[in-house]
Amino acid sequence: MGENKTENNSTLSNGGAHQPTKEKKEIKTVDLSLREASAEDLNKRALAYHKYPKPGKIALQSTKPCETASDLSLAYSPGVAAPCLEIAANDEDVYNYTSKGNLVGVISNGTAVLGLGNIGPHASKPVMEGKGVLFKAFADIDVFDLELDCTEMDHFISTVKALAPTFGGINLEDIKAPECFHIEKKLIEELDIPVFHDDQHGTAIIAAAALQNALEIVKKDLKDIKLVVSGAGASALASCQLLGLMGLPKENLILCDSKGVVYTGRKEGMNEFKEAYAVQTEARTLSEALENADVFIGLSAAGILKPEMLKEMARDPIVFAMSNPDPEIDYDLAVETRSDVIMATGRSDFPNQVNNVLGFPFIFRGALDVRASKINDEMKLAAVAGLARLAKEPVPKNVSRAYGNTEFSFGRDYLIPKPFDPRVLYYVSPAVAKAAIETGVARKQIDIEEYTRKLRGKENSGREILQHFHSVARKSQSKRVVYAEGAEESVIRAARLARSESIAEPILVGNPDEINAAASKIEINLDGIEIVDPSSDDRLAGYVDEYASLQSENLDEQQIREICSQDNIFSCMMLRKGDVDGMICGVGRFFPKMVRPIFKLIGLKNEVKTASGLYVVSVKDRLFFFADTALNTEMDSKKLASIAISAADFAKSMDIKPRIAMLSYSNFGSVEHKSVETVRQAADLVK
Repeated sequence: MGENKTENNSTLSNGGAHQPTKEKKEIKTVDLSLREASAEDLNKRALAYHKYPKPGKIALQSTKPCETASDLSLAYSPGVAAPCLEIAANDEDVYNYTSKGNLVGVISNGTAVLGLGNIGPHASKPVMEGKGVLFKAFADIDVFDLELDCTEMDHFISTVKALAPTFGGINLEDIKAPECFHIEKKLIEELDIPVFHDDQHGTAIIAAAALQNALEIVKKDLKDIKLVVSGAGASALASCQLLGLMGLPKENLILCDSKGVVYTGRKEGMNEFKEAYAVQTEARTLSEALENADVFIGLSAAGILKPEMLKEMARDPIVFAMSNPDPEIDYDLAVETRSDVIMATGRSDFPNQVNNVLGFPFIFRGALDVRASKINDEMKLAAVAGLARLAKEPVPKNVSRAYGNTEFSFGRDYLIPKPFDPRVLYYVSPAVAKAAIETGVARKQIDIEEYTRKLRGKENSGREILQHFHSVARKSQSKRVVYAEGAEESVIRAARLARSESIAEPILVGNPDEINAAASKIEINLDGIEIVDPSSDDRLAGYVDEYASLQSENLDEQQIREICSQDNIFSCMMLRKGDVDGMICGVGRFFPKMVRPIFKLIGLKNEVKTASGLYVVSVKDRLFFFADTALNTEMDSKKLASIAISAADFAKSMDIKPRIAMLSYSNFGSVEHKSVETVRQAADLVK
């Protein structure tokens, strides 16, 4: 994410020769739901997401049992004394007996939060919790987020130093420049664990990997290009520093801030960090600096790069407009202005998203696993190389599925891997770990090949499969799905999510006053979601006639009308008559009461003889399918075999090769009993 860490740039616009344009490029979108949502709706959704069902995004979970007196004696007194004494005798044993080795402190004082500025420690906490979620989701790293009331630099440094023994690494976050530079430098010098200011280095690493590949595509060399950076905050200056390490000559880089070009001899708005990039140049504005430039890197503010400036750039201009949420130049405008432009932004709805989540989880993973004392330049460059190399590899189907079956291949619209590409873990982390070992900052030696194989086993296939189905739903034509029990809070949340993420067109069934009251209670906006009241809906009379033709109970019209006015029956009739494409139910009622009308009014497919219930359970990185745990009580071998095959067919539909286990209370032949024999026969039938 290209966070805005500086003021708007003061620029002048130049005219220039017109560049020929071609037909507008097709944007390979991933998820337009947030882009299309109104600001008000997005804010409401975000607030509800953070508030319900319990406030916040993270919680502490014990990794050891504490159910018995014996457990308690081991977890605390007297057993805890044993590891304490081991650590007292050998300090390194803290990594063997505590969570330190997999624990990162995400620490901020809230002085430069995203694009929100100095909003303080309390207001920064949602961002720090979010960082913890990403650490855990992408690299299985645990996090304590710490929001410090320390605006004075030395106070902040001394506080973090005092807290450091808790952690295996420290991720500094959202600290304003130039203090962030001093703070990180001092903590790296004085601590023996990795300290990494992600606002600086995260964006720099991802952008550098993308730029390396973009230059290869346009056949230009980093040593020969002219590069202009708009913005002089933490991420911009870190990008300048990293590109210098990669071989960009200082004289080939022009840095611009809100006062214009940073040139040799400038006095206004300067500091020692900008001074390091002051160059001899006649250019004084961004517009002048961009004349015949090969690369524009924007980490500043929306709309800074004008079309006329883009026209003045060299052939095949590379534009990384990473200001969020709105880039320095709109993607559509850029590709309309220059057909030869290569674009990257900080957004997920355009190609080449420069997203920090491609960096920090995997950099820390590699650093922690070799107990590195710091994250040095060589480790950052290793992360750049790992990302750049991965982008050139064939993209497997599971990644394409996660993005709605979009085909990706190395090129102008695919410079860096996608954030949900699971291979990033074992391309970047081993590269970082190897660099740490080779440069002598690792305190633990590991076999890199074995480590890579271990990380490959951590791919979260379950998450990928579920993402695939979300993407397929978004890309398909709008599907009308009726939600029975529309006044249930969990049903309302699900319907709002389905609507907001373009998964389905939801319809809530129930009493409108009750539904609206429940939605208001949990602060969810129901705009755009249809609410159907069965008792007054125009379709009720037709449903009554249809139900009457099916019923065998000899009920009169009024009785049938009352039955059809029930939300679950009405929903079934909507599906039966083709008024909707799908139905979700069973949240607030006893399961059999929901299922029986479905069998009666919807029925089974012609080839299906046995209905069964199937639970899909996601356990870390795997999906398991359990059947039948809901419907059938009396079983024979044919029924069991049919249920197993149906479950396997469903797994295949999710692109999973099924392996079937059929269980009884005696699986190995030691007991002769009818129920055991039933399972054995069913297994034979399935085979």
